Amino acid sequence: MSRPADAPPDTDVLVVGAGPTGLLLAGDLAGAGVRVTVLEKRPAGLSNLTRAFAVHARTLEVLDARGLADELVPTGTPVRAVRVFEGAEVPLDALPSRFPLVLVTPQYEVERLLRRRALDAGARLLHDHRVTGLAQDEGGVRVDVTGPDGARSLAGAWLVGTDGVRSTVRDALGVPFPGRTVIRAMILADVRLDRPPPDVLTVASRDGDLGFLAPFGDGWYRFIGWRGERDLDDPVTLDEVRDVARATLGDDHGMHDLRYGDRFAADERQVRDYRSGRVLLAGDAAHAHSPAGGMGMNTGLQDAANLSWRLAATLRGADAAVLDGYQAERHPVGAAVVRASGGILRLATLGGRRGRVARGAVATALAHVPPMRRRGALLVSGIGISYRAPTGAHPQVGQRVPDLALVPGPHGERLAEALRAGRFVLVVPRRDEHDGVTAPPARAPLTPGETDAADRVTVRRSDDRRSVLLVRPDGHLAWTDASGRER
Repeated sequence: MSRPADAPPDTDVLVVGAGPTGLLLAGDLAGAGVRVTVLEKRPAGLSNLTRAFAVHARTLEVLDARGLADELVPTGTPVRAVRVFEGAEVPLDALPSRFPLVLVTPQYEVERLLRRRALDAGARLLHDHRVTGLAQDEGGVRVDVTGPDGARSLAGAWLVGTDGVRSTVRDALGVPFPGRTVIRAMILADVRLDRPPPDVLTVASRDGDLGFLAPFGDGWYRFIGWRGERDLDDPVTLDEVRDVARATLGDDHGMHDLRYGDRFAADERQVRDYRSGRVLLAGDAAHAHSPAGGMGMNTGLQDAANLSWRLAATLRGADAAVLDGYQAERHPVGAAVVRASGGILRLATLGGRRGRVARGAVATALAHVPPMRRRGALLVSGIGISYRAPTGAHPQVGQRVPDLALVPGPHGERLAEALRAGRFVLVVPRRDEHDGVTAPPARAPLTPGETDAADRVTVRRSDDRRSVLLVRPDGHLAWTDASGRER
């Protein structure tokens, strides 16, 4: 790389990959005043026909805190239960959330909103730019890229790889991606149907074979299936898709007009460290798992929400422990998702009588054992994700804070609206405990990630609870004086 070592960086943060994870991260950082450049190898305008189509409740809350959820919901179909395999459903309608559902909408709708937000906030997005080399030192990161105007290098203080399972950034770092392939060649196909199925999501597992059908909402349907191992390079034909659909779903629903067909490996992999010097990994670049449960895109978006405020604070001079918290909090979540999705897939594809008995037992438990039903809903939806409280902190620190109703003010009527400022939110009592007069802003100590009291906004809760809460920009609790639970 020919760039002089003492040259100023082109940007504060380089983000490689303009999928949902990278775009949410870029929008958050740009909104916080950070200079961000996003490098994307796809040409501008090329639709991202990936396998993601499910937006879970916690992700909708994350998007709500960015003013996007109410615009996204009409693009898809809300579903009140996740069918993990034939006969087994995880109901979502009792979730403690404004969004007790999973929204079935194609990933490109999520990307469209996040791209607009990032650009409006001032992020720089360079399409048709492929990273070919990476180097870093104590002062920053430099990448070699090839683009429409040829080869050049770009420098930044930090770099985040959000470039998927086949991450160029991860490979350039030489970071191992340990794990294994569960199923080597699942079918991925987009088709039209003569006979749409009665349910929005159609899932079936028959004697170890698996079929899944979901609508894009524009007349096209995504089919995911498996019926025995094939070579990843074998072309996917419409006849094969029909055969697998009939064998698993019992009906091919009159499939026609195959517009996209591919095979993919269902892997279980996770890097050991999400950070290597001044380079961080997020989303599928850091963890890969089966599509069962539809948790992939959601986990990546929540990685970005956790990382963005930490990286912005680091650039403002926060203690190094703030950025270290990304690994400490998100690595265990990634591992849990790998285990959960892998368990669902193994159970769904377990053949013979053993498989039928096991799936029947799980279906019965989900239908008749409320604690199991609740645990399943909290896990799949992401609502149940909480982080371990630091030593000496209140035990609630790190937990997700529900969308509290607030006294109407300049920052809105709900906590999600107050979080749209991209800062810490200090929630104080509605009234003074002696005379009912609105309380003055309470004092709370600066917490990791806050470099100045200006990093927060103050709002008043509309209920009569006396506790004071300091909420992180990602919606998790940073500090409280509460002696009781907030739920």
